[in-house]
Order: sequence, then structure tokens, then C-alpha cells
Amino acid sequence: MVEITVGISGASGVRYGIRLLEILAEKGIKTHLILTDVANQIIKLETDYTPSAVLKLATWNYSSKDFSAPIASGSYKIAGMVIAPCSMKTLGAVANGISDNLLTRAAEVCLKEERKLILMTRETPLSLTHLENMLQAKKAGASILPACPGFYSKPKTLEDLIDIMVGRALDILGIENCIYQRWGEGK
Repeated sequence: MVEITVGISGASGVRYGIRLLEILAEKGIKTHLILTDVANQIIKLETDYTPSAVLKLATWNYSSKDFSAPIASGSYKIAGMVIAPCSMKTLGAVANGISDNLLTRAAEVCLKEERKLILMTRETPLSLTHLENMLQAKKAGASILPACPGFYSKPKTLEDLIDIMVGRALDILGIENCIYQRWGEGK
């Protein structure tokens, strides 16, 4: 059985992580969820969800302070991890090997075990430090997936835009999906 870790960090765009959890649940894929403290605040600001409702979308959930969680160890098998959204603070920690909470530890485990790690970064404009951290994370093995949806499919709703990015993350993980229109489809 495939298991995926989903991290929701303290950046605008928490709906990306929430939608990812919904799609993975629909596909019967087991998920491990880590919400940062700031993510809990942003969920309340940006959505009609409560943090407790988001936690229920996952198979398992953990405090960002819980280093005893199975996903903190490389011996626990998961297929990969998506941090959506990924704040610049989280990006910086991942890029520089700073695992001071479960979110960054689980990401470090993916890198050291050569598992897929997708960072759906959410910030604009980007500073030189942001770009250097993205490069460093990429060199370490992460996939950098800025939350920049394409418009060739003529999305009509915010949900369409979210699905484009979530579908792209699923593609990188190798999980079949048809939640967005790919280039050349529908013509």
C-alpha cells in the first residue's frame, strides 16, 4: 500500500494541501499529515475548514513537535512527501538540513532515503535567498513546484487552478489522476 506524507506549512495557499489530502483519500492512498502552528492559523484565515477538520482528512496526523512519529525515521517506508504550501522558512530549513520540527525532519528523511520530496513553494516576488534555497533543495533531490498554475486549459474557478497544481504534484509522485487538463487535451 502506498503511503504519502503531506505537510502544510505556514504560507498562503493551504487549500493546495487540503485538496491534495482529499484526492489522495478518494484514491484510497494512506496519508500522514503534519500541520505547522502557522498553518493552523492560515487555515482559519483562508478557508471555511477548521484545523481539526483538516486533520480528519488524513489517515494519520502528528504534531510538528512529535519526533517519535514513524515518518521521522528512514526505516519507515513511504512513497514520498509533498509540502503544500511550502513557506520560505520551511524551504530554507529543508535546503540547509535543519530538521527542527517533524515537518522538516520528514522532508530530510525523504532526501536522505532518496524518496520523492515535492516543495510547492508559495511566495512572490522571490529574493535571491529564496532562489538559492530552491537551488540547494533541488541539488539535494527535491522537486520544486512553485504554485504557478497554467492557464492553457482556461480554468473557470479557483478550484480549477488548485486542481492544476495538485494534479502536477500527483504526476511527480507517479499517481495517476485526471483532475486537470493536460497540454493538448480537450482540443
